[in-house]
Amino acid sequence: METTSLSVIKRSGVAEAFDRAKVVNGVRKACQGRPVDNDDLAKLAQEVEEAIRATGHAEIDAHDVGLAILGPLRRLDKVAYLRFASVYQDFDNLDDFEKAIHDLRSRPEVQEPLQAKLFTR
Repeated sequence: METTSLSVIKRSGVAEAFDRAKVVNGVRKACQGRPVDNDDLAKLAQEVEEAIRATGHAEIDAHDVGLAILGPLRRLDKVAYLRFASVYQDFDNLDDFEKAIHDLRSRPEVQEPLQAKLFTR
């Protein structure tokens, strides 16, 4: 099976190949102390890569990779989601956390479409 190359554009402007291991490592920090195992993280990274590839873009901003992680992570573990979201959605204060918690409680099983999150900034 042949796949097209997928590049991640870092803040510095440097492009590097998409790497599932980097997704796993970034999410692992948010999942520290949570009931999430390596298989869960590998599946999440695969889901993120598949969703990014489905957009049809050969290049993606590094920040958008972080945003692409939010939906699958929300389904995997809500606490890890809040930890991760606090960085990638630039939580500034407790109100931001309260809003995110309210959203989790009012829509616990929402499927966040990747295309709605990516490339809309």
